[in-house]
Amino acid sequence: MLDAASVLGDRLTAAIHAAFDLEGVDPVLRPSQFADTQANAALALAKRVGSNPRAVAAAILEKLDIADVGEVEVSGPGFLNITVSPQWIAGQIATLVADERLGVPRQEPRTIPIDYSAPNVAKEMHVGHLRTTIVGDSLARTLEALGHRVIRQNHIGDWGTPFGMLIEHYLEVGADSAEADLLRTDPNAFYQAARVKFDNTEDGGAWARKARERVVLLQAKDPETIEIWKGMIAHSVEYFHAIYSALDVTLTDEDLAGESFYDPMLADVCQELIDKGLAVESDGALCVFPEGFTGRDGNPVPLIVRKSDGGFGYATTDMAAIRYRAQTLGADEILYVVGASQALHFRMLFATAEKAGWLSRPDGSTVTPVHVQIGSVLGEDGKILRTRSGAPVRLSALVQEAITAAGAAVAETRPDLPEAERAVIAQEVGVGAVKYADLSVAHDTDYVFDMERMLAFTGNTGPYLQYATARIRSIFRRAEVDPEQASAPVSITEPAERALAMALLGYGATVALVGDQQVPHRLAAYLFELAQAFTSFYDACPVLTAPDEVTRESRLTLTAATLRVLTAGLDLLGIRAPEQM
Repeated sequence: MLDAASVLGDRLTAAIHAAFDLEGVDPVLRPSQFADTQANAALALAKRVGSNPRAVAAAILEKLDIADVGEVEVSGPGFLNITVSPQWIAGQIATLVADERLGVPRQEPRTIPIDYSAPNVAKEMHVGHLRTTIVGDSLARTLEALGHRVIRQNHIGDWGTPFGMLIEHYLEVGADSAEADLLRTDPNAFYQAARVKFDNTEDGGAWARKARERVVLLQAKDPETIEIWKGMIAHSVEYFHAIYSALDVTLTDEDLAGESFYDPMLADVCQELIDKGLAVESDGALCVFPEGFTGRDGNPVPLIVRKSDGGFGYATTDMAAIRYRAQTLGADEILYVVGASQALHFRMLFATAEKAGWLSRPDGSTVTPVHVQIGSVLGEDGKILRTRSGAPVRLSALVQEAITAAGAAVAETRPDLPEAERAVIAQEVGVGAVKYADLSVAHDTDYVFDMERMLAFTGNTGPYLQYATARIRSIFRRAEVDPEQASAPVSITEPAERALAMALLGYGATVALVGDQQVPHRLAAYLFELAQAFTSFYDACPVLTAPDEVTRESRLTLTAATLRVLTAGLDLLGIRAPEQM
């Protein structure tokens, strides 16, 4: 990677090995007010090697080869203060500019299924689906950028007992009716209409009996029932994709792997768990009791894999899914981007899968399942965001509200633009604002939804970053230069140039960190800091009115590199960078 910390870290680790014959020692790099970085390894190593920290630092320094990078000196009790040279920075920027990957490493490829979004058929996607959908999508984009084989898995709720009443209602209203079209436009209304019929007692429960009989037909794969079910699913999937399109999310039909997909595997999963001695009868149900999981009463907590009535629960489906992903898809790692409230369930699921041997391979390697825990979106009252009536906020309504608000702002600031162009900008800014507000927060923490704050053009917001890219494009329009062609050598003479260049070099390491640790908020923070560094650079270092042509070309190169990195980074977050704002 191109950043100073990565380069110096490797050199320091090699120097420590040469000085003390110790492998893989962390050089303990930290920020310093006296240099670009400070290595504190000598303090940690002193006791281990039986010497004082300054002597250890001197021994490391003797073996340290960084003449091409910069200068180093021992200070204090044994710190190594390292200052990189302007020439090295300029050379690294030249490498970044010439690299279509902008310093993002191509890691050893792994196969990584990612389970995210997972809405329910015949139900609205609500604000609770927002975070899993956009966090999962950002992780998928990032891991693909790092060279991994990502398999998106949209585990939709498309099976189970409610489908008896839904299919019966769908059959009655007709596939081409306005009522059936509600699955695409207002799924909750369709569901509620079916529910009213199911709960009706005036007919002596006759309709409810028909619905229950329809469940039996569905589970028996009755051809007519399956065809009706497929048509209903198609309507709902069209609704899902309208939301995904509005959010610029990369899920497609090919990524659908709902509950129905795993239904044929459930009986076999249960039998395998029985054969391996993991599943036992308990109160008429078939249960797994993973070791180490007990309730408040001290009794073991079960995972119910087959209910007392012979039906299967969602835990059984999740077991079939993890077995399929590990053994059939050949996963090296499986990410579950699911609410934090499901943490216990996933710990028990992973423990069961490991005990069953599903995560082990013949070569001794193992599959790593990870629960990427998702926090909640809160209202101003600190509670789960809901409408005034107490219902969950519809995701489509929330997105449209953001687009409308962004449209009003664009109409006020850019009345000169054609209406169609303003509409495109409003879409990109509104959606970008919502996504960035979410992605800039650690995925496992809750945050308060504040439309006014997230649409602000100042501060740590999506519109601020989008405006930074639009501002840079306007610079190149005025310069009459194609930013793709700005690749002149860079000369680092001003502090603001140095700060911007050093920030640019950190992009590749940041993307790698996000992929390795599933932390998209770290990319958001990096992009915000980069945009701030560019603002400081632009204020302190004239670009178009630079004192000479060489300086002008150098600064245009830095400006173009900033545009490329900001645009690429926003794309990994799933956010578009408008041409102008």
